[in-house]
Amino acid sequence: MKIDVEELSPTRVRLTIEVPFDELKPSVDRAYREVARQVRVPGFRPGRVPPRVIDQRFGRGAVLEQAVQDAVPQLYGKALEENDVYALGQPAVEITKLDDGKELAFTAEVDVRPKFDIPDIEGMPVTVDDADVTPDQVEEYIGALRERFASLKGADRPAAAGDFVSIDLSAEVDGQPVEDAQVSGYSYEVGSGGMLEGLDEALTGMSVDESKTFSAVLAGGQHEGQTADVTVKVNSVKVKELPELDDNFAQSASEFDTLGELRATTRAQLERMRRAAQAGQARERALDALLARIDIPLPEDLIEREVASRRQALTDRLERQGNTLGEYLEATSQSAEQLDEQFAADARRSAKAGFVLDKLATQEELSVGQEELAAYVTEQAYRMGVPPDRLAKDLSERGQFAAAAADVLRGKALTLLAERAAVTDESGRPVDIKAAEGAAEAAEGAAEAGEASAGGEPEDGGTGDAEAAGGEPEDGEAGDAEAAGGAAGTLADEAE
Repeated sequence: MKIDVEELSPTRVRLTIEVPFDELKPSVDRAYREVARQVRVPGFRPGRVPPRVIDQRFGRGAVLEQAVQDAVPQLYGKALEENDVYALGQPAVEITKLDDGKELAFTAEVDVRPKFDIPDIEGMPVTVDDADVTPDQVEEYIGALRERFASLKGADRPAAAGDFVSIDLSAEVDGQPVEDAQVSGYSYEVGSGGMLEGLDEALTGMSVDESKTFSAVLAGGQHEGQTADVTVKVNSVKVKELPELDDNFAQSASEFDTLGELRATTRAQLERMRRAAQAGQARERALDALLARIDIPLPEDLIEREVASRRQALTDRLERQGNTLGEYLEATSQSAEQLDEQFAADARRSAKAGFVLDKLATQEELSVGQEELAAYVTEQAYRMGVPPDRLAKDLSERGQFAAAAADVLRGKALTLLAERAAVTDESGRPVDIKAAEGAAEAAEGAAEAGEASAGGEPEDGGTGDAEAAGGEPEDGEAGDAEAAGGAAGTLADEAE
């Protein structure tokens, strides 16, 4: 086989491949066997029709066509391997010569990985955020914990901003009730701005069993965009009370006996989290610094395909949410051209980073072991919420294990890049990346333990997670509020 490689541009080549006909014999024999299985000729059993009979009755051209279709992918792959050509995407193939019994010739144009050199990465300067934790940050964390363990107490006074009220809502348009805008027993925080415009103003100053009617534009349902007369009735008014910040609070909100222990452990946990963040910042900023030092030509076809893929992924996601691309563009105040420009910029950065990390992995002779690949699959399965064995089976059936291994290699190259860099924080102090990576693992374990310890039910009257979900913890009200979700969606005017 004779192979000629012509560089059309820094990112595209044309391979001209000439093959003696003798090298096609295995493909020709397979083609005859396939045709013999497909045709029916009197006097011959299926699959037993001789080649000469096939030639006489059906012509040799059909056999040669199938033989070429079978042979070209294999010959193309062999040509890439022998000439160290790393192809990107599918080639444009043209058969230029097919001389029966003598020669097959064809060309294949394809995008290729660009050639470039990686500069010395040892000691490359990279700056990350400080990992120091201030007393105010510790108190902010503990304050959020107090909010979680707050309780709701009945208030014998009119509603005010910050109060939690149980309300009934109903709407009318032109004197006719709007069926999908009727809510009973809905828990709402006054002043949160989470529903209809004008609701907070109406509720402020209202007492239990008092009703008020105001005008508002409906945000959903059949009457979306129309002005409705909305009547709100207050069933109860409750005020949120935070627990005292003392040892009793520490014991109820954590596994610690004293508030001092809770503060000290909180500080240590926040420091681990910030050191873990340093490791992630070091990887990303080291990559940005390296990319800024390298000029790489990028295949335009590759970028165009990636832009189209990103646009389609966004369109599909919006359709699943019941929205359109036009609505998304309007909500984000951008044009389709601006969106494509952002997609293109992201695609170029992603492609360039992939080329650099792949070359770094090859240059440093990095490899992926079975245990590393299994850990990667397990991590991805956890993020996707599927069993690891199911994801592994899907990857195998789709032939995507090679892509998974490439992702692992790029991750290892990125970590190596950060470890080779000279990383300092904003205060000029050196940062030990390996220690920061250890802190990341410790922080992850602490977070999981924290979730387990904080996963208990709130005390009677406690806001707990019900507050985050907009529900007031009164017996019988949670179910009503959940059932009213559709009507609340019609009335709600929250920004996504």
